[in-house]
Amino acid sequence: MYLFFAWLVALVASLAALFIGEVLGQTPCNLCWFQRVFMLPLPIILGIAVWKSDWEIWRYCFPLSIIGLLVALYHLLLYAGILPMPIVPCKASGPSCIGNSMLVFSIPLPGLAVVAFALISTLLLALRKAIK
Repeated sequence: MYLFFAWLVALVASLAALFIGEVLGQTPCNLCWFQRVFMLPLPIILGIAVWKSDWEIWRYCFPLSIIGLLVALYHLLLYAGILPMPIVPCKASGPSCIGNSMLVFSIPLPGLAVVAFALISTLLLALRKAIK
């Protein structure tokens, strides 16, 4: 069950990222691209694991999820102004995560990425605990 829900979260997050980029035409900034690098393989890998009932898949997906979480958290801290560095990849001349067009339910995209990666990581840790 944990594996299925981890796959479902990864699938929804990946489809949402593709929808925002391809359908809505919002070009991702550099940090969003890095987050996609770690999110987009997860629905494929986790989907195969669900199909094959591969309970040990957490060993391979957990590192992807944690690295993606760290990138998303860094992006969110930049976005929120907690880190003093300006958001270089999100400047006015190129793709930007700062505008209102990048809010979903009043939550910035980096915040949604943090939630998705944290949820996937938590579910994979629960899977690890359940199989031991």
